[in-house]
Amino acid sequence: MDKDIESLREKFLNKEFDEVTFKLDEQRIAEYAKVCGEIAKKFIDPTNEKFQATPTFVSTLVGSRGLPEDFPKPPGMAMDAGKYVEWIAPILGGATLVGKSHLHDIYTKTGRSGRMIFLVTRMELFDGNTHVANADTRTVFRESSNG
Repeated sequence: MDKDIESLREKFLNKEFDEVTFKLDEQRIAEYAKVCGEIAKKFIDPTNEKFQATPTFVSTLVGSRGLPEDFPKPPGMAMDAGKYVEWIAPILGGATLVGKSHLHDIYTKTGRSGRMIFLVTRMELFDGNTHVANADTRTVFRESSNG
């Protein structure tokens, strides 16, 4: 692995840099499910006794910071490289979640256009003491060919 990336990994991986509280609105949860094409009552009807967020709902939650405050901006243009959700437990409508973010991975790939740096920011979500989900956001920086 490149020395600069290894240095970033040592300094920044798995160190919490953001904490945000989310009060979940039942109507927003239901609307999200409907827009995604969900038809199960437990996802689209807030009056249903089993009402809960769809597993991918947590991908809509955004922290107050995308990277640690002292993280150096990688060279090149940043692009969204995808989302990943690990659903652990049901998230009930009206819940208050706490999201704690850290850099989960930093790695490179080289393609025809040069080196790309990938950053994976993981938000771990908790309902009280219960870990309910992880939501990963992957960002890629394509280094410019002229430095």
